[in-house]
Amino acid sequence: MPADDQRDRLDGWLEQQVRPLPPPEGTFELITRRARRRKLRKLAISVASAAAVVAVAVVVTPPLMSLRVTPTQVAGPAANGQRPTPSGGTAQPAGTGSRYTPPTPSNSPITAAGPSGPVPPNFQPVSVTFVSTTTGWVIGQAGTPGKCANKNPYVCTSIARTSDAGKTWSGGPAPATTAPSGARGVSGIRFLDGTNGWAFGPELWATHDAGRTWAQIPTNGARVTDLETAGDRAFALWATCPGGSGTAFAAGCTSYTLMTTTARSDHWATVGGATNGLTAGGAATSAVLALFGKTGYLLAPDGTLYSGQLDGAWQRVGTARCQPGPASPSGLPGSALLALASSTTVVVACNAPGGVQVYTSANSGATWDTQPASAWSAVGEAASATSLAAAPDGTLTLAAGNGVYIFPAGASQWKQAQVHNAPNGGFGFVGMTSSKQGVALPADAALHEVWMTFDGGLNWKAATPITPGN
Repeated sequence: MPADDQRDRLDGWLEQQVRPLPPPEGTFELITRRARRRKLRKLAISVASAAAVVAVAVVVTPPLMSLRVTPTQVAGPAANGQRPTPSGGTAQPAGTGSRYTPPTPSNSPITAAGPSGPVPPNFQPVSVTFVSTTTGWVIGQAGTPGKCANKNPYVCTSIARTSDAGKTWSGGPAPATTAPSGARGVSGIRFLDGTNGWAFGPELWATHDAGRTWAQIPTNGARVTDLETAGDRAFALWATCPGGSGTAFAAGCTSYTLMTTTARSDHWATVGGATNGLTAGGAATSAVLALFGKTGYLLAPDGTLYSGQLDGAWQRVGTARCQPGPASPSGLPGSALLALASSTTVVVACNAPGGVQVYTSANSGATWDTQPASAWSAVGEAASATSLAAAPDGTLTLAAGNGVYIFPAGASQWKQAQVHNAPNGGFGFVGMTSSKQGVALPADAALHEVWMTFDGGLNWKAATPITPGN
């Protein structure tokens, strides 16, 4: 055959429309069935994996602990500013120092509080700590003596938590203290972050799981009268106390040593050197701590002021214009209140027969300036000051038996804050979480209230009462 004819026939064949051969009969049905089986296998694996996760969660989640609820008539310590008094008694202003430190940034996350339930009946808050503008804890007493879920049914320590700045409250586990009197029990609470916290005064307890569980820290007979947190550390004053018991657990303390620990550790060690065995000539007295950023200060029983970096040694830096004096029922000084407006600006408020006198030092306590009479006349003759705090912007806030007073940063005088429906007896504690937000506790814990400010201390209102259902 000629080559040209062969080429023409090949070209013609290539130009024809290509028609694919049909697949064997049943091919599409087979593919569909296999795809369906693959989906079913994936679904089964997913369900099995989810079941495994749930099973693990059930294993690792701790059981709900019983609330430690407390009596109307308080038999054991209760903290931070004001101790509830027996029914029919009179309020006992605590004369607290700056027992509340604004939260500092931390690598530890704010986590869920763990097991929680309703707040027990008759909750009386006596110490408060906030780790953010929304999340905080209070410790106090609640319930009915003899029926409290504790080793001793008459010991009714209880803890409540808020995650919405006091709008709602839930109850949670508390340290299982064993006796309502003597040098036992706890009265104050501090959290460093959402995970690590301590209950103290006079015993010392720690949690490292957001309050799910609490463990007692041995103190070898020492009583813990003050505790503050900053950075990644906690600092506390361990006191030698030959006398004092119950709500006066710190009344007989004569010697104080500064101790410290890191966030997740239960090992406490002395800061060492100058801050060991501080006394006022053997007399029963008190001492107080204040922390700011990476710096700490300690007002010793004899009025000496010590300071140092949180991760280093502390040394004497000056002498305050007044001594701490005898301890109040909270364990803190009744005569001298301490606060820090910056790492080098120290503020001391002194309760004297003529009223309250406020002193400031811009050089870590080396020298002091007296605020002129015109600057503090609003509080000069007020009821005794019970608590002093400084906001991050330098604004000073002072709680007293007749209200709350503020000294805005850059101002020339104190002014009385607006306290709506002020509680009888005033306030036993005040602290600032931020430059705008602060917290206060009434001197009368039986009011079941925590007070809040959201405008830098100018106005204060009670948050939702800490009662069952809230």
